[in-house]
Amino acid sequence: MTVPSLHRAASAGPRPAAIARWLLIVAVLVFCMVVVGGITRLTESGLSITQWKPITGTIPPLTHDQWMEAFRLYQQIPEYQQINRGMSLSEFQFIFFWEWAHRLLGRLIGVAFALPLVWFAVRRAIPAGYGGRLVALLALGGLQGAIGWWMVKSGLSVRTDVSHYRLAVHLLTALFIMGGLIWTALDLRALARSPHARPALLRPFALVALLVLLVQLMLGAFTAGLDAGYVSNTWPLMNDHIVPEGIEWLGSLWGTVSSDPYLVHFLHRWWAWVAAVALVLLARRAKQAGQRGASIAINATVGTQILLGIATVVSGIALPIAVLHQAVGALVVAAAAWGAHAVGARR
Repeated sequence: MTVPSLHRAASAGPRPAAIARWLLIVAVLVFCMVVVGGITRLTESGLSITQWKPITGTIPPLTHDQWMEAFRLYQQIPEYQQINRGMSLSEFQFIFFWEWAHRLLGRLIGVAFALPLVWFAVRRAIPAGYGGRLVALLALGGLQGAIGWWMVKSGLSVRTDVSHYRLAVHLLTALFIMGGLIWTALDLRALARSPHARPALLRPFALVALLVLLVQLMLGAFTAGLDAGYVSNTWPLMNDHIVPEGIEWLGSLWGTVSSDPYLVHFLHRWWAWVAAVALVLLARRAKQAGQRGASIAINATVGTQILLGIATVVSGIALPIAVLHQAVGALVVAAAAWGAHAVGARR
């Protein structure tokens, strides 16, 4: 057999292990995106770029005139006029950097997913039944970019910040994509070990645990978008009360639950314990299913996240601690996806 034919034989057919490794790398990039997004939010940098240029926006301003033009556009929005009036160019460049880095990482993730996907498809290396799922993940990534701009637009005309509802959609979509990447990679790793392995099922108990976590993540996004973390820097009481004073009725139950800073903060800090119990039980199920690593990951990340949440509050939302809180929150999602997959794995 000639060398070219040997090469074709080695590369022919499905390659689930290689695809699984690629998906986990992309999941790590999405995790980094979530962390940079947290820094962007905490430094109030998200509205510094007022235009959406998917291609040309890759290159930041390079000359003084280009910087002044970007600064001029920023000076036209309410955030500058009502909050940051008098900001220097160097201060603007600082917030511009974080938003630009966030968008650049999003573009990098798109390329890191799309190009290998095409390569694997051309090589016919994608196992049967997984092509549609991979294309769906790619489409979700493109949708996430549109959601990001939809979120930014909410803060460019009337508001001085982005809509906390749109922020929640943006964050939850990113975490869903990361979870989907991990789940698919685990399915493919199982397939690499056994050609008879079937995709894992989302069992009812795991679904309930993930929905409980989803509520907590949504409350966390609302807390961030409303700056509700600043209404109290004490724990476990909020300003000397279990149920804080200052809650106002905003016309409807949903409006109050989702938009009153005091109530959102209160719900976020106490629903965390409900989520913790659900995830610890999920960890136990994962261990019983033979995945001790998933159990350890869930317990470790949940415990760390609770401690970081308390530290974030009592520190007055110190930037390093708050960023760690968001980062470990993403790790909780990754561990929960691992645990849920373990519970639903089929031999």
